[in-house]
Amino acid sequence: MEGALLLAGRIHRHVVEWRARRPALVQPWAIPLRAAKGSPGAQPNGRVALMRLLILGGTEFVGRAVTEEGLARDWDVTVFHRGRHDALPGAAVLRGDRTEDGGLAALEEGEWDVVLDTWSGAPTAVRDAARLLKGRVGRYVYVSSGSVYRHPRAAGVGEDAPLVDGSADAGQVEYAQDKRGGELAAVEAFGDAALLVRAGLILGPWENIGRLPWWLLRLERGGPVLAPGPRDLPLQYIDVRDLAVWSLDAAERGLGGAHNLVSRSGHATMGSLLEACARVTGSDAELRWTDPETILEAGVEPWTQLPVWVPPGDLHTTLHQGGVDKAFAAGLRCRPVEETVADTWEWLKSRGRVAPQRPDRPRVGLDPETEVRVLG
Repeated sequence: MEGALLLAGRIHRHVVEWRARRPALVQPWAIPLRAAKGSPGAQPNGRVALMRLLILGGTEFVGRAVTEEGLARDWDVTVFHRGRHDALPGAAVLRGDRTEDGGLAALEEGEWDVVLDTWSGAPTAVRDAARLLKGRVGRYVYVSSGSVYRHPRAAGVGEDAPLVDGSADAGQVEYAQDKRGGELAAVEAFGDAALLVRAGLILGPWENIGRLPWWLLRLERGGPVLAPGPRDLPLQYIDVRDLAVWSLDAAERGLGGAHNLVSRSGHATMGSLLEACARVTGSDAELRWTDPETILEAGVEPWTQLPVWVPPGDLHTTLHQGGVDKAFAAGLRCRPVEETVADTWEWLKSRGRVAPQRPDRPRVGLDPETEVRVLG
C-alpha cells in the first residue's frame, strides 16, 4: 500500500511539473464544450467534459495509461472492453468482444471526439470498428508500432522509411503485418483524421510483457548479473505515460498521419538502465558487463532472454536508432529513465512483485542456470 501511494504521489508531481513546462498546445477556451448537462459528455459532478474519449481496450498497459491520462484531464472517458479486467473508476464501460460476430453492438450508438485503439491482432478488427464509428468520431488514434518498417532500417530515418506489406482485410498474420493492416484500416475510414502512433519499445508501470519487471527482479536478487554490453549501448524507448500524454495532446490539436513515438536514441543506455534498476531495488548485485560475442556464442537470445538488449548491428539500428524529429517537433517529452525505473519498481512492489502477463506473448528472461554458465 505504501508503495502504491508513493507511486501515485510521484505520478501526480510529474503531471503537474510536465504540464507546467510543456508548450501551450490548446487554450481551454478554444475547445468547444460539446456536452451539455445530462448528455453523454457530462461528468457525475455536473462539470462538462472538454473532450469525449473512447478507448478500445483501456484496462491494460497502454490502454490503461491513456484512460488514466484522460480522466486526469476531466475528459469524458468511455472504455470498450471484454470485461477480463476492471476499468478504472470514473470511466464509463461498454462491453463487447470485437473478435466475435456482433461483438461491436455496444458501439452502434454514441458520439466521441477521439477514439484510441491499441489492437494488435487481425486488421479486420480495426477495419470493422473504424467503419462502424466513421461519422460519429472526430479522430481515430491507432497505436501502431515501429515494426511496420522494413528491416533493416537505416539509422535516423523517419516516417518515410519503407513499410512492410499489409491489408485492412487480412486475418491475423505476423505482428508487423497486423499493425500495418491496422494502420491502413484506420486511414481507409478516417483519412487525414487518422493519427498513427508508431511506438517503439514501451516501458513503465503496468507493463504486461515483463521486460523491465524482469530486470528489476533480477537485480533485486543480487549476486553476479550477466549485463549485456557494451555498457554505453544506446537505447530508444517510450514511457507508457509519455505515450498517453502525447497521444491525447496530438488528438486534441487535430494532428493526423504517422509519427514515430519513442525517445531519442541514447536517452538511456544499457548501463544507465541496469544501474537504475540496481539503485531503486537497493541491490548489492555485481553487474558483469559481457561482450555481445560471448553472449551470442553461448546461444542466449537477445530481446527475449535478455530483455530490451540487442547487440550492435542492423537489428539494434532498427530498434534503437529510429528517426523521431517529427514527434518531438509536435511536443513529445520523455521523462528520465530513472523515473521510469523507480515508478515501475514501486508499482511492481505494490503487486507483490508479480507483473501481469499477456497470454499471447511468451515470458521473457534468462534462467539462472544459463546465466551462471555464461558467466563461467
